[in-house]
Amino acid sequence: MSPPPPQPPITNAHTTATAATLPDLFLKALSICFLFSSSSSCSSKPHLFKLPFLTFPSNPRRFLQISTMSLPSQTPKTNLHAFTNPQSLSEWLKPRLPSDSFASWGVKPGTKNVHNLWLELAEGETSLADSTPPIRTVQVLTVKIIDENNRVLIETHQELSDGSLRNRHRPLSEKMKPNEEPESAVHRAVREELGSILKGSVNESIVRIVPGSYRNRVEERNSASYPGLPACYVLHSVDAVVGGLPDGEFCTEELGEEYGDLDETKAVADEAVSVKKHFWKWVSADSIES
Repeated sequence: MSPPPPQPPITNAHTTATAATLPDLFLKALSICFLFSSSSSCSSKPHLFKLPFLTFPSNPRRFLQISTMSLPSQTPKTNLHAFTNPQSLSEWLKPRLPSDSFASWGVKPGTKNVHNLWLELAEGETSLADSTPPIRTVQVLTVKIIDENNRVLIETHQELSDGSLRNRHRPLSEKMKPNEEPESAVHRAVREELGSILKGSVNESIVRIVPGSYRNRVEERNSASYPGLPACYVLHSVDAVVGGLPDGEFCTEELGEEYGDLDETKAVADEAVSVKKHFWKWVSADSIES
């Protein structure tokens, strides 16, 4: 709207004051009209005001006991599938994976079979994206165990239930359970993979997590356990000191069953490839990738 035309000079003081108020009254009238028209037009769709300084997560997570440990703010979204048995999972995978890669599962040394993947899905350790090929998403904890000489304990290889050996050359690693906190996963991993050589129960007096050492990142790469199946690893890592470990190379046995926590999975676990022994040695910290 163009401004009102300029008023001619008026010498009468009273008339001047009255004329000066006319534009103000005109603007007030327009403001009132605009207010009523805006109210009527917005009545069907009320306007929601957003406060930028008040934000709430759409998927709130439970705070961890250790403040320096927290899950990534965003994790890859996947569509979960419920498969009644390994056979149904196998039929779903076959048209989505290269045939030669899928045929090598459980046959090529160091690989796992479809029973392993079904158990991971059944126990909530793994999820699959509905894509071709599917993408396997798994939360993994890595515990970098250090000693007083600044050496790091690595697992050189594993002996599997089928008699094959699988090379590792990495620190202690373990898949995390659903809703498991990193601190709890550390103690469980040490108990299951190193507990056979430790004296007494695995607790805070045996395992000490280095404060401020928690880190997390996401990596996407092909799975060595399941050839042809891409994987998204949500990696959680901590440094820790574990008392009572041998000074040289040593071997431990897996404590408890790797699978079969549920009654309905025990029969399938007998067909899965499981870890029987772990082989360890100390190396210099410089030889470990950060």
